[in-house]
Amino acid sequence: MSSAAPLIQATGLKKRFGDFVAVDGIDFEVAPGESFGFLGPNGAGKTSTMRMIGCVSPVTAGSLRIFGLDPDEDGRTIRSRMGVVPQLDQLDNELTVLENLVIYARYFDISKAEARTRAGELLDFVQLTEKASSTVEPLSGGQKRRVSIARSLISEPELLILDEPTTGLDPQARHVLWDRLYQLKEQGRTLVLTTHYMDEAEQLCDRLVVMDAGKIVAEGAPRDLITTYSTREVLEMRFGRGRNAEFIADAESVSERVEVLPDRLLVYTDDGEAALVALHARDVVPDSALVRRSSLEDVFLRLTGRTLVD
Repeated sequence: MSSAAPLIQATGLKKRFGDFVAVDGIDFEVAPGESFGFLGPNGAGKTSTMRMIGCVSPVTAGSLRIFGLDPDEDGRTIRSRMGVVPQLDQLDNELTVLENLVIYARYFDISKAEARTRAGELLDFVQLTEKASSTVEPLSGGQKRRVSIARSLISEPELLILDEPTTGLDPQARHVLWDRLYQLKEQGRTLVLTTHYMDEAEQLCDRLVVMDAGKIVAEGAPRDLITTYSTREVLEMRFGRGRNAEFIADAESVSERVEVLPDRLLVYTDDGEAALVALHARDVVPDSALVRRSSLEDVFLRLTGRTLVD
């Protein structure tokens, strides 16, 4: 992390809805210029945390400081310095793409002329200049997300909050959005995002926390988390539904850890090919086998014992 004072600092942060504890005493810091992620399944507490950071949901207990300010006392000032891309697009479908940006800029007391200038630059940045005069309604999901990102940047915020920015998008749209967000990161913007897509977290985050049931269960750079909680490689083997569990003992003899999924056996090892050769020598021959590098999904399985869900 940077030696500069944290842009966001949380200590013992809690969010409770009646008897339900959504966020259960978490600690984290986000440095200026950092891309920081919250990774976890639905219900882990990611969105509740983001709403507190966005100053739209009060803190139940603990301490939260953003730009060194208290959200309860200085929420308006904090919100004026951040851009927010919510989980669900909140665009006006009856207005044109350009009008969505220009009208939103007026909330920040930006002159109409300046708003149009910035809007044009931002539509070029998100590659939607040709859609400026189109209404929002007929746009694709990926295009709407890019409009939302452009709108969130109209006030030139220091901090950009993105809540599951690519949920529901097809792979092509996700990669276009990743490219835009990566460019913002290169410009030195501070990004805070939630996701339950682990490849997205690996692509975009300098550092992340893994949340489960309202708690932080791991924190670090994606590659460091993989090194700490997994092996260098994973051998995936399929023996046919219902038969994978029959080969656990054999797999354990050539690996550090074995994970049994309904459709395959995951063998965690530093050398997947060597493990497969050793199993063949034992007359253990799967219907199919694949050796791959460990990923954040393997970390998630290790920490929570289940796969992520949409």
